[in-house]
Amino acid sequence: MQVAIAGGSVGGLFAAALLAKNGHDVTVYERSATGLSGRGAGLVAQDDVFKLLRLLGRSDVGVTGVTARSRITLDRSGAIAHRDPHPQTQISWDALYEAVRSQVPDAHYRLDQAVTGAGTTRGLAWLELSDGECVEADLVIGADGIGSRVRQSMFHGSGVQPRYAGYLAWRFLLPEGQLPDIAAATLSEQFAFYHMEGGQVLGYLVPGPFGETAPGRRRYNCVWYRRVDDLAACLTDETGRTHPFSLPRGAVSDARRDQLVADAKALLPPAFAAVVAAEREPFVQAIFDLETPQMVDGRIVLLGDAAFVARPHTAMGVAKAAGDAMALQALLDRTPVEHALPCYERERLRVGHSIVDLGRRLGASLASSDVQASVSAR
Repeated sequence: MQVAIAGGSVGGLFAAALLAKNGHDVTVYERSATGLSGRGAGLVAQDDVFKLLRLLGRSDVGVTGVTARSRITLDRSGAIAHRDPHPQTQISWDALYEAVRSQVPDAHYRLDQAVTGAGTTRGLAWLELSDGECVEADLVIGADGIGSRVRQSMFHGSGVQPRYAGYLAWRFLLPEGQLPDIAAATLSEQFAFYHMEGGQVLGYLVPGPFGETAPGRRRYNCVWYRRVDDLAACLTDETGRTHPFSLPRGAVSDARRDQLVADAKALLPPAFAAVVAAEREPFVQAIFDLETPQMVDGRIVLLGDAAFVARPHTAMGVAKAAGDAMALQALLDRTPVEHALPCYERERLRVGHSIVDLGRRLGASLASSDVQASVSAR
């Protein structure tokens, strides 16, 4: 079967690797011109990720990570107010990406190929690319994330849009060697939190950019959730362009970064404030909820964040995509495609709705209901 996948991040690669392993002719279309290596940090892997890695013969990726000895909660002064002695391991997103990317031949992973639309005709499905090419396939998989053009094509501009949750995440990712002494003394080897009115900060060590786990070669990953009413202002880069969902590293203006550093000094425990000040290129991710009423339209299938976006507190984004890919592969392996796809939709719709609902509950204290709004994917 000819399969065309929109989106070459881990969700699209999960599906591509599994379906190719079953003998299907799979091609991935990724809008980035250079690939996605080096863009991730660490992730708390769930069971579905480990299961998928076993299916691909790469269980090694799931056992190589950085372990935090305990979970600690700081008070405003920086003292440890609570300690939970249970360890937690973070694996490398980059190592996971490279492991599944290596299972898709270069000729079937087409870079600089932005998908602009999708549809069905004569019992087939098709993708339209930004250069005007139209690719036909027996099955099209939309794994193109929160701004999915495949999903937009399915619903023709209806109300199936991401909804801003009322807060965003400032993200900081430092080489371990650049971690200030005050931060290293308190935060190293810990999974640390600080809770405040309308916000939360957390941080932990993750593997280095190539999966390094040796002390000194790791990175410190820190996230500051903040309630924000003026989302557009926070997503406007140094050139004046407003982005729909996030700002990448290097796009935050100097003035906004300076204000962020000042806010951190005034509001956060000293260790976390030092991390914010040390990061020269923070990036920002607005928090959204997205639920789709259907995941299948003819020979078009949605997968991962193209169908459901759950808040990051769930730590389920990658696992959800892995579960989608495994369910689709298993059904196609034993059932004709016209029967497999409705079964996939019934099974994964339940899972997607439950994870998004969990994310809302976990983030309820951070969200401000009066600023929730529908945001079109631009």
